[in-house]
Amino acid sequence: MKSLGFHVEGNFGIENLTLRETALGELERDHVRVRLRAVSLNFRDLLMVRGLYNPRQPLPLVPCSDGAGEVVEVGADVHRFKVGDRVTTAFFQRYASGEPTKEKISSTLGGPLPGTLRTVGDFSEEGVVHTPSYLDDEGACTLPCAALTAWNALVEQGSVKPGQTVLLQGTGGVSIAALQIARKLLGAHVILTSRSAEKLERAKAYGLLGAIDTSVTADWSKAARNFTAGGAGVDHVVEVGGAGTIQQALRSLKPGGTASVIGVLTGASTELQLTPVLMQNLRLQGILVGTREMHERMNTAYEAARIEPVIAERFAFTDAKKAFEALAHGTHYGKLVIAIP
Repeated sequence: MKSLGFHVEGNFGIENLTLRETALGELERDHVRVRLRAVSLNFRDLLMVRGLYNPRQPLPLVPCSDGAGEVVEVGADVHRFKVGDRVTTAFFQRYASGEPTKEKISSTLGGPLPGTLRTVGDFSEEGVVHTPSYLDDEGACTLPCAALTAWNALVEQGSVKPGQTVLLQGTGGVSIAALQIARKLLGAHVILTSRSAEKLERAKAYGLLGAIDTSVTADWSKAARNFTAGGAGVDHVVEVGGAGTIQQALRSLKPGGTASVIGVLTGASTELQLTPVLMQNLRLQGILVGTREMHERMNTAYEAARIEPVIAERFAFTDAKKAFEALAHGTHYGKLVIAIP
């Protein structure tokens, strides 16, 4: 069988994404072969294509980690899936459960392993999950990284309770998924920041406790605290910004609060004032997506609540470069999806 896919070839860069056909070898005994129907983009994918995530990543590389489709062949030792099953990829191919190890967290799609931006791919039986029955492939492909990261931060690690307050930054894939999880599943209050008044207005449909336009409110940590009872601060921050936002994120927390650190949109290095962490008994928790079992628990919750992922824009398979360029512009509300015919 052959697969038509995009490869980063020669050098890093969106301009070096090349569409070409490759032959698939014999299917491994513990793998499934999947006819991919849709792929969604994450900021990590852009960094990987540009050579900023891992400059030593060997090329050529098929990018992207999030995909959904249908099983067309199963290996001899596969027991969890059969031909015809609708499945969604997991970010980690060898991290089903338990504590992280170097081996587990190195088994990621879209670098170092070949990714999902192709028509057909082979994946470990441990590295795919059943697609929620109510979602089409375009909706399902948005879940593996963005939604699972939000789920891990708020549910698995954060243990957010009904009535607690969560602060979210921006309207990208993780933040919108976190907004849906916090409001529709957890009964938490949400304060949302954005540079776009239009996007904030759109998000108010979820019933925000507060909306902060950071283009006019520079000290958004103070504004966030002012939305909480007595100005005490928020219980949890989903910190996607990195160097440019982490200090304000910490200042927004109440004593004993948690910052889930998941992104570096504004940079990875900064001087961090540790005094607030110590004096306020704060918790900084790194979130690296989540395990396959977390993914399955999230899918069960999504199925029960019928949560519809927010898709900002859909692109044709041959327009993959345009999709990456749109991701680089950073003006989307929700996820960017590439449909595979």
